[in-house]
Amino acid sequence: MAWRNFYNEIKGLKVKELPNHVKPMLSLNYVKSAVQRGLDNYHAKYIQTSSVDPLLHVCFGGMIFSYLVALPEERRHLEHQQHAKEHGQGGH
Repeated sequence: MAWRNFYNEIKGLKVKELPNHVKPMLSLNYVKSAVQRGLDNYHAKYIQTSSVDPLLHVCFGGMIFSYLVALPEERRHLEHQQHAKEHGQGGH
């Protein structure tokens, strides 16, 4: 949704006008206020309504984070297994 709004804002601009439009959005204060707005919206949508969704967000977010942390080690293990098969070793 935010990307669509951003696209609609910039699609009418000329290329020379784009840096002056985007530069204020990259400031630390703008980013802080955008994050604060997002947290306020999340609080109003899920926390104030006593929804169970934040619990699901934490659970699924934890699973995704765990998967991403373990992914490099799993890839190394699979590459080692493939290398062992190619060279006739039993692997483990």
